[in-house]
Amino acid sequence: MPSDTTLLAFDTSAAHCAAALVSGNRVIATQVDQMSRGQAEHLMPMLDAFLTRHGVTWHDLTRIGVGVGPGNFTGIRISVSAARGVALGLGVPAIGVSALDAIHRMRPDVTAAVAAPRDMIYVQAPGESARIATAADVPDAVFATDPDALIAAIASCAADADAAMSERPKPLYIKAADAAPSRDTAPVILS
Repeated sequence: MPSDTTLLAFDTSAAHCAAALVSGNRVIATQVDQMSRGQAEHLMPMLDAFLTRHGVTWHDLTRIGVGVGPGNFTGIRISVSAARGVALGLGVPAIGVSALDAIHRMRPDVTAAVAAPRDMIYVQAPGESARIATAADVPDAVFATDPDALIAAIASCAADADAAMSERPKPLYIKAADAAPSRDTAPVILS
């Protein structure tokens, strides 16, 4: 990554709003605000205050990094859409990074894991695709226990990515959403 790059990475795929600021090859700061709901309303003001606190403006940014999951369905959509919108508005690339890849950045030889609903886990062994399993099926799985370190790893992965070869960020869903269509009869539309 060029030394003049300034990257803002953020993630809302779990019960938090998290951000990291990278300048050149160095993580300048991280912030993790724990919250189980309200990320959509909290994210942009938090990012604005975070940048201001570190003397960076939105227009100083040369790249956006974003956690794309796996994790909370709505949370993933919040951060991915925010990243795509900010990147479009600033005319900079946005790079999506999975939490599992970020864990592999910290510990390359482990089976990375992220908690999933209903006592399940999302796992990815080195060189394999992500999947859902029970913890009993993968007893050696390694979770990221420090959200600051995880967001720094997301930022590091985004900083090292080839922006020209990267697709626009999109949510990483390993299983379908738990939501189901209504079983009620649709209302009649009067003309």
